[in-house]
Amino acid sequence: MTNKTTDKDIKVLLVEDHTMIRMGTALVIENTDGITLVAQAEDGHQGVEMAKEFLPDVILMDIGLPIIDGIEATRQIKDVKIDSKILIFTSRDNDDDVFAALAAGADGYIMKGATPAQLTAAIKAVNEGTAWLDPAIARLVLSSVQQQKSEEKTQTDINYKAAKNTFGLTDREMEVLALIVDGLSNPEIAEKLFITRATAKAHVHSILQKLYVDDRTQAAVTAMREGLV
Repeated sequence: MTNKTTDKDIKVLLVEDHTMIRMGTALVIENTDGITLVAQAEDGHQGVEMAKEFLPDVILMDIGLPIIDGIEATRQIKDVKIDSKILIFTSRDNDDDVFAALAAGADGYIMKGATPAQLTAAIKAVNEGTAWLDPAIARLVLSSVQQQKSEEKTQTDINYKAAKNTFGLTDREMEVLALIVDGLSNPEIAEKLFITRATAKAHVHSILQKLYVDDRTQAAVTAMREGLV
């Protein structure tokens, strides 16, 4: 049912009520080096309890679960301060579910139509602290909160975003925030802006404080909702 885990493996809890999907997803995880399936749950309540018991690194969470749904389960897990990343794994892609899951504290969102390679990449990304949004979900989020962003920003665009910036973000922090929204990690941000990794990390920490959020995913959602990017 589960792999023999090592200290370096990413420990995953799978919360999924559909037996065939759960079995297939479990097989993908078990056959991936560096990732170990430590437990499986069939409903939201069981998922919360197993999260407390097994303290996984990453929780792969369906939304449409019995007893309590995946959004409420996510909220309860985050409320008890379990240091687990939660990756929503679902076929639901409507605005309400996406924003509700992210608002509940989810660290990523991937569709069930993803390939095994995409799924394992998402697990590894959220485990490392990088916000992961399925491309289809990213497009949905962006279209819900802003008009299509032009590759070349005009001065009018810059002035508009500056007016929206009521959080006291510096110009550099606005640049970093845009890269966070694009899903870049701290090392990637450092390379993109020609700064050190320590400086990139400091900018991200400052951004989280100024936006009054706990993680990069919430920062990205806030940025898009407020029209900062």
